[in-house]
Amino acid sequence: MDIRPLTETYAVAPQIGPEDMQAIRAAGFAVLIDNRPDPEIPPELHTPVMQAAAEAAGLVFVVNPIIGGAMTMDNVTVQAEALAAARGPVLAYCASGNRSSQVWALTQVGVQPADELIGIPARYGYNLEPLRALIEDLAARG
Repeated sequence: MDIRPLTETYAVAPQIGPEDMQAIRAAGFAVLIDNRPDPEIPPELHTPVMQAAAEAAGLVFVVNPIIGGAMTMDNVTVQAEALAAARGPVLAYCASGNRSSQVWALTQVGVQPADELIGIPARYGYNLEPLRALIEDLAARG
């Protein structure tokens, strides 16, 4: 398991498994967001399996599948609502952590400048530069 903190309260990770849930809870996370669509992964990692394991470990589980290259503003809204409702640190996962980083950046438009929203995930090798125009456009709209 490779947890990559973007802030004190939000981290991303590449694909995790049911066996990781106790360690995630022990690391202090309260919420787990699944940004990975089931068609990408084997059945043993599908949403119902992951949700049951997360809830058994005492984690709140949020389902927000993001199709690679096809993130929607609905995805951003679901992620933002989950962050706002979280009663503790959040861990979001997908295949590599990239989509979870992208959707986080879009939830933070207007809160942090574009350079930070791109630079913070870059520390972990995530290239959000292609989102710069969208981030700046959304920030300008207020």
